Amino acid sequence: MSGHDRPEQAVTMKRNGWSRWSGIRNQDITPEKQIEFSRIFGPLEMHPLEATTRVDYPELFVLENGGEKDKFFTAYYKGEEIVGRLDWHKDLHYTGRPNHGALLRAVVVAEEDGLTGFGDLAKAYDALDDETKSILEKLEVAYSFSMQRRHMRYVDLEGYEPGPYSPRKPADVNFPDFVDAVYPAVVTHPISGRKILEVIEQFLDRVITPQQFGLSNDESIELLERLVAHAKKPEFTYFHKWREGDMVLWDNWRAMHCTTGTKPGVKRIINRTTIEGDVTLGRSLTSE
Repeated sequence: MSGHDRPEQAVTMKRNGWSRWSGIRNQDITPEKQIEFSRIFGPLEMHPLEATTRVDYPELFVLENGGEKDKFFTAYYKGEEIVGRLDWHKDLHYTGRPNHGALLRAVVVAEEDGLTGFGDLAKAYDALDDETKSILEKLEVAYSFSMQRRHMRYVDLEGYEPGPYSPRKPADVNFPDFVDAVYPAVVTHPISGRKILEVIEQFLDRVITPQQFGLSNDESIELLERLVAHAKKPEFTYFHKWREGDMVLWDNWRAMHCTTGTKPGVKRIINRTTIEGDVTLGRSLTSE
């Protein structure tokens, strides 16, 4: 990407993908150029997990498989050992103030696996029936941060076993303890005005005071389970198979994402820059 075509690429990505996701191929650029390009979309913010940021480029968050840190991100899924798998989520969702978006660039890719999935939560909302939409307009949902996947109530735990070095508490990865974050079950996108289904499996914990809205606890659980499954339907999701030099930008306010992980020892490096969120979409839960 040269100085001449950089603005044109940015305009294209803004027009076609910034409200969801967009990608361009074959970008042989330096970390400095990635940081420069990312700033076209807004101010950058540092990721709270400082151990994965580069000292020379603190704006750059390095997602690496196949290195010495693999053991901390290894788990077993139906007997298969996988490194770096992440369930569907929004970045910084557990804070109440998710970042606006992020830009990923593939430096080293895995021949197999290592896919990144994206899910369109605006389309997922649009496809709901009117009765469900009416119910959701009244509800708030709580997200409870945990380093232990077994404590996440709405992810698929069938056949899951944590690795022996999996973090057990936030302090293990230099994270603070986060209070629960609460969001409307449906949020309005701050820029497009689209309605977004704000029910995503990772860290999802409960409906706030469901009885006030005519739901029993069991009914609220069934509703969240149904919505989590709905948002993951193939018609709303896309899995990106990386090539070296790929860059993908996504709108973290509209889209959720996940990673499939890799087999142990497989090298995969993705450089990420994070675009600041200047709108608070949720709130910290102080009482219930």
